[in-house]
Amino acid sequence: MLLLGEKYIFTKLELQRLDKKFNTINTIIHKDKMADEVIKEIEDILNNDKFAVVVLNIKAKVDDKIIKYLTNLKFNDRLKDVRLISIEHFLEEYLHKCYIPASNDDLHYLEDIKPFNTWQYMQKRTFDYLAVFSLFFLTFPILLYSRFKIKKQSPGTSMFKQERVGLNNKDFKCIKFRSMHINSHHDKYTRENDTRIFPWGNNMRKTRIDELPQMINVLKGDMHFIGPRAEWNILVKEYEKEIPYYHERHLVRPGITGWAQVNYPYGANIEDTRQKLMYDLYYIKHWSILLELKVIYKTVLVVVGKKGV
Repeated sequence: MLLLGEKYIFTKLELQRLDKKFNTINTIIHKDKMADEVIKEIEDILNNDKFAVVVLNIKAKVDDKIIKYLTNLKFNDRLKDVRLISIEHFLEEYLHKCYIPASNDDLHYLEDIKPFNTWQYMQKRTFDYLAVFSLFFLTFPILLYSRFKIKKQSPGTSMFKQERVGLNNKDFKCIKFRSMHINSHHDKYTRENDTRIFPWGNNMRKTRIDELPQMINVLKGDMHFIGPRAEWNILVKEYEKEIPYYHERHLVRPGITGWAQVNYPYGANIEDTRQKLMYDLYYIKHWSILLELKVIYKTVLVVVGKKGV
C-alpha cells in the first residue's frame, strides 16, 4: 500500500489494523514540496516496490498535477494491476468509516446519507424487541447485582435520567445506571482514572453494563437497540458548531450500542468525537441486518473482555 499525502491522519489503532491487511505501507508526505518533486519520489518508489493499492490522501484542487500523473500511468497500463483509490473510499472500504474533514469543504460524498426507509425501520424495530427481551432475561441477575453494588459503593439512587438528543434533534430522557458519585464536579468529558467514578461504576462503563437500563428507552421508541450513541444535549450544541455534518447522526434514533462504540474507545476531546462520527455515518449509510449482527458480535466481545476497541 502506498499512502500519498496527509489529508487524513490515521490513528495508531487504524495503522495497526492496516498493518494486518498490507505487508508494506509506504507514505509520501508532500507538504511544502513541489508537484514535480513529489512525482519523482512516486516514480522512484514504484520502480523499486510493488503495491496493490495507492491511496490518494490528497486534496484534488491542490494536487491536480499529481492526480493526473497517476491517472495517466493507470491509463497507459503502468499501474494496470494497482488500484488507485481516494481516501474517502479507502476509509469506507477498509476501515468502515466515512471521512469527515476538519472544515466544511469536500462533503459532497456524504449527500447520500439518509434516514431509514419504512422497510428498514420495520426491520430495526423487530430487531429491537427481540434483542431487548433476550437481553433482559440474560442480564436480569446483573441488573439486580449492579443496583446492589451502586448503593453499597455510592449511596443514592442507582439510576439517573439525563436529557439526550435523539431522532431529528429532539431531546428525550435517557435512563442509565449511575456510575459517578452524586454531586461530583462537572466535567463534560470522562477522563482516565476519573475520580468521580466509583469502582463498580468503572466496571460498568468498561463492560457497558451502565447502558442496560436504556432497554426501557428502546421499548418506549426513544432509541433503537443499535445506533449512534445518545449524546448529552449540552455537548451536542458544541459539537454541531465545531464538527461538520455532526447533525447527520440524528437522522436515526440513537442506540444502546453502536458501530462507533465498538470500534472506538470513550472520547476525551473534539477529535475523538469527530472520529466516532465517522463510524456513525458509515453505519447509517451502509445499514443492513448483517451490520447489525456485526455490532452485536463486537459488543459481546467488548462486554466479556475478549477484545477491546
